[in-house]
Amino acid sequence: MNLTERLQEHLIQIVRDRDPYLSSAGHFFVQQYIREQFQQFGDVETHEFAIRGQTHQNLILNLPPLSRNKEKSPPILIGAHYDAVPNCPGADDNATGVAVLLELAKVFAAKPLKYPVRLVAFDMEEYGLLGSQEYAAKLRREKQHLRLMISLEMLGYCNHAPNSQRYPAGLEKFYPNTGNFIALIGNLTTIPDLIKLSRNIRKSGVPAEWLPVPNKGKMVRQTRLSDHASFWDNGYRSMMITDTAFLRNPHYHQVSDRIENLDLNFLTGVCLGLEIGLRKL
Repeated sequence: MNLTERLQEHLIQIVRDRDPYLSSAGHFFVQQYIREQFQQFGDVETHEFAIRGQTHQNLILNLPPLSRNKEKSPPILIGAHYDAVPNCPGADDNATGVAVLLELAKVFAAKPLKYPVRLVAFDMEEYGLLGSQEYAAKLRREKQHLRLMISLEMLGYCNHAPNSQRYPAGLEKFYPNTGNFIALIGNLTTIPDLIKLSRNIRKSGVPAEWLPVPNKGKMVRQTRLSDHASFWDNGYRSMMITDTAFLRNPHYHQVSDRIENLDLNFLTGVCLGLEIGLRKL
């Protein structure tokens, strides 16, 4: 299978109602699917946390670097949330992020990066970034360092029509009005990585735009709507990679968020561009 077919295969397994409370069977199925995929490449760690008396799980796969000299270097953490809102199959939000996470696990296990890589599937993002908050706070307590944290958040919706892209007030003056790019949004310390990654994603044929935000994104609240914000709040260098969600995608949090409304060629380009870009960091 080529990359597009592999991404589609992941989507077929993940796209289903999977709210952790109202669709617990679908949620458990997706959790087990991610675990099985990760297990092909190493031991899967489970980070458990309790919310409302129920135990939830972040799933973690650590991959070694290319050189043994770098084994003790801080890892690049790549995360994506696997839960979805009630009554929504969550194809773009966030089956696309999980599908790319699984493919990055495959390619970085086969051909490692310069840095260690930690891949994390977060639970409970839709309930207020709860899984990533618990995990980022744990890393901070343990004084664990990260080279960079990347949140993969909705990567598969593209619209080539003029005026298909909206923005928080003021940003429309600086960015395209066509919703056919991938956006990279990071805190100020990530600016060199934002520039390098966006440049290399463009080389894969996908337009990319980047936005640095000060003050943990609190001036533009829309920049905080994924798991990277938990890492901003805990003092880490982190960024979100996104198709901009409701600022472009009319199916956001709707029953119509299905595979047929995604652009799989766009998703493939994002995945490939990320792999190329991460290898050059």
